[in-house]
Amino acid sequence: MGEKGRIRKSFQAIVRRSRLRIRPDRRNHRPRPSAWDGRKRGTQNQAIGRSRGGLTTKIVALVDALGNLARFVLLPGQRHDSIGAAPLLDGIEIDALIGDKGFDNDWLRKELDERGAIAVIPPKADRKTAIACDFAMYRWRHLVENFFCDLKQFRRIATRYDKTDQSFAAMINLAATVIALK
Repeated sequence: MGEKGRIRKSFQAIVRRSRLRIRPDRRNHRPRPSAWDGRKRGTQNQAIGRSRGGLTTKIVALVDALGNLARFVLLPGQRHDSIGAAPLLDGIEIDALIGDKGFDNDWLRKELDERGAIAVIPPKADRKTAIACDFAMYRWRHLVENFFCDLKQFRRIATRYDKTDQSFAAMINLAATVIALK
């Protein structure tokens, strides 16, 4: 309006100029990740966790009476050992479970009692009521420690060269087969 439409022309010039000056960077060279792949990457599903020594993986193993591997579960390094007990005991029949103080839980002792199995687990020092433990049978726990000692002789397992938990589990199975064939 105004003199021969001068306000309208000047307003259009301002809008046109601002459109040229203000450009978000992502329209030009896309500094954000592409949206075509929605899955997360990294170590969240690979049984790698952070503990005192850095990135680590725990192997919770169940061995038979001869010290051969029966089952195992991979856990991230910061997870407690007793978390892996439930999947190890699922679907098998045992007479006794020999474990260290890390497996001294009320729910694990209750489950073993319901199955009719003996829990040979020494009580932790902070337990209010002392629970009896058969230390003569507990001496057989060295079979588990010997298995892990033999397993750590394989450098690829001791340092976890594998990125994925599937390939790491496959190497543990392969090493356990070699140990059993000795």
